[in-house]
Amino acid sequence: MIFKNITILDENFDIQKNMYVGTREGKIAYVGKVAPQDDFGETFDGTNKALLPGFVNAHTHSPMTLLRGYAENLPLSRWLNEKVFPFEDRLNPDRAYFGTMLSIAEMLSGGTTSFSDMYFFQDGIMRAVKDSHAKINFSRSIVSFDNTDFLEDSRVLEALEAVEKYHNTENGRIKVDMCLHAEYTNTYSMIRQFGEYTKGKGLINHIHVSETKSEHEECKKKYGKTPTELFYDVGVLDSPTIFAHCVWIEECDREILKNTGATVAHCPASNLKLGSGVCDTYALLQKGVNVAIGTDSAASNNGLDSFREMYLAALLPKGIRGQADIVSPKEIIKMATVNGAKAQGRFDTGLIKEGFKADLTVIDTDKPNLYPDFDILNNIVYSAEKSDVVLTMVDGEVLYKNGEFTTIDIEKIGFEVNRIVKEVVSEV
Repeated sequence: MIFKNITILDENFDIQKNMYVGTREGKIAYVGKVAPQDDFGETFDGTNKALLPGFVNAHTHSPMTLLRGYAENLPLSRWLNEKVFPFEDRLNPDRAYFGTMLSIAEMLSGGTTSFSDMYFFQDGIMRAVKDSHAKINFSRSIVSFDNTDFLEDSRVLEALEAVEKYHNTENGRIKVDMCLHAEYTNTYSMIRQFGEYTKGKGLINHIHVSETKSEHEECKKKYGKTPTELFYDVGVLDSPTIFAHCVWIEECDREILKNTGATVAHCPASNLKLGSGVCDTYALLQKGVNVAIGTDSAASNNGLDSFREMYLAALLPKGIRGQADIVSPKEIIKMATVNGAKAQGRFDTGLIKEGFKADLTVIDTDKPNLYPDFDILNNIVYSAEKSDVVLTMVDGEVLYKNGEFTTIDIEKIGFEVNRIVKEVVSEV
């Protein structure tokens, strides 16, 4: 495909107008001011359109779209124990497949091309990713209640099976990470063994960290350390790591994150909705920590909308610190795109640059909410909505265009999701 006369955010996230961008064999093959001589096939007229790198959802639980609207107005501990865990006990790979397909459809329609998923029922989730052609970094969540040997724990064995079966399959669209659910859901023995096992394996670790004040403080009482310090001391951060949430981390934690190159997946909507608090992203950015953006699940958000997360991520630090000039729109868009791609170990995506993967999204700027066009960066972060997305492309393949999916039968998915939810609720 060749995009012509289109506004883009270049590899430095500066605005360039009336550009040509050509894609071939899954990659961006041309970026320039003049029409290329090569034939790129289909032409996309970019008049009144903006081309962006596809968004990366750095932390979510995709099958949990099945719980959207089910567990409401509860703090995290009650939300999990009274509603979520009993519901999840009735799920299976087939039910997870349809929940994941619904999540992928919602993300594609909002410009998200890749997501870091933490869950179980891996065969169902992987089938959905294969069928939809989206990108995923999947991790099988590990929890532990006793001192079982690491390689004898059923959850660990499932996680390692996922690595063996799926890592770097589908032409690299599928990657598999390793995951501890959190400090408070695991024994010290499991945390220590996890750190020892993952070191040097070349896999990414994905963990919930300091999401609530009680979780953070209880860890300090138990171990005399913050969760971040604990994970650092046992070697978890010797591997590339994504820490989700980090609402209650301290200055010592930020120093560790900076020195180890870990990523914080900031989930503003979920943290606000569950009353968990607000991650101090400004302090992280000032330290040079890689900050990405996640939605968390549709059960705690209740959407998978990168535009809404960007808006909140931009406003919260200004309001908390009383400074209107901090955390710029350019920083926010980087958090939602290239920072997330780096966190996933996808160093060839997240930018509109020749040689990079053609993971792209187009928004229609000919909308009432996007006039006047003083600055497209400001408009994207503060004014744009996911309904402005008119095209989403993964590895050069158009998966969503003008309200239609090319790989997903959304009517069937909606029907199956409603059927599953009725069955599950009757069983709970």
